Amino acid sequence: MNITLALGGGGAKGNSHIGVIRRLEKEGYKIDAVAGTSFGGIVAVFYAAGYSSDQIENLFSSLDQASLYGHSPDQGPSLLGLAGAAKWLKEVFGEKTFADLKLPCAVTAVDLKSGNEVTLSKGRVVDALLATVAVPGVLPHVTMGEWELVDGGVLNPVPVSVARSLAPKLPVVAVVLTEPLGVPARTWTLPVPNIIPHALISRLARVSYARAFDIFLRSLDIVDRAIAEYRLEVDKPDVIIRPRVNGINIFDKVDVRAVARLGEEATEMILPELKKSFTWQSRLRRALGVEL
Repeated sequence: MNITLALGGGGAKGNSHIGVIRRLEKEGYKIDAVAGTSFGGIVAVFYAAGYSSDQIENLFSSLDQASLYGHSPDQGPSLLGLAGAAKWLKEVFGEKTFADLKLPCAVTAVDLKSGNEVTLSKGRVVDALLATVAVPGVLPHVTMGEWELVDGGVLNPVPVSVARSLAPKLPVVAVVLTEPLGVPARTWTLPVPNIIPHALISRLARVSYARAFDIFLRSLDIVDRAIAEYRLEVDKPDVIIRPRVNGINIFDKVDVRAVARLGEEATEMILPELKKSFTWQSRLRRALGVEL
């Protein structure tokens, strides 16, 4: 069965996308197109470029996650820079564009000037990736022409609509990394340099401004989840896979292979629904004379 993937954002949680892809392929599903937001966009582009799930896992596992951050002169104001990530992505993709990819692929961003969602499916891959992961205020925005781009998850945490536009006749499998509404909100924990003593970090965490910021971030987490649920309700993916990554913070340093296994486990659990859904759709499409 041919399918399209919509890979949601979630920072370190996004390593579970690797396992989802591996398990789907093992079951015989052929991924013909892939769209992604934020970390989901990174996995989408690597896969569309021809990297297998095992190769992506090995690459991500060998990467020093702490080396991704740091400011460079050409990046805008932000709490964290992405100098290391930009350097690594340029080493991998160089000047490759979306036209060089082996599968139809797109990532999403949001233009701060117009307030609109932007679909990136042309131009340099590296530029698009740095834009789609640009968590507002935390990571630097990316300027493209007249656009000032930030993380696509601001408006479209799981790009089902974009995935459907890449292959309109194919079912869309959405991989959702946000927690459902009703689950207690968690704070985003930013990476902290090793040179800062843990005792000092603990003391800072107790001051009133830190606690106020904690309330702000927890509220933001709930807003993000609400947007994801509303978009899923409107865009209606054919199947939803939700890896159990609730305990992972978006900036956590993680065991990539362990998180990837969570994606495999979630896909394994959804396989009966997946098969049932696609069997029904196949029959309907044949009855309507629609090509699969």
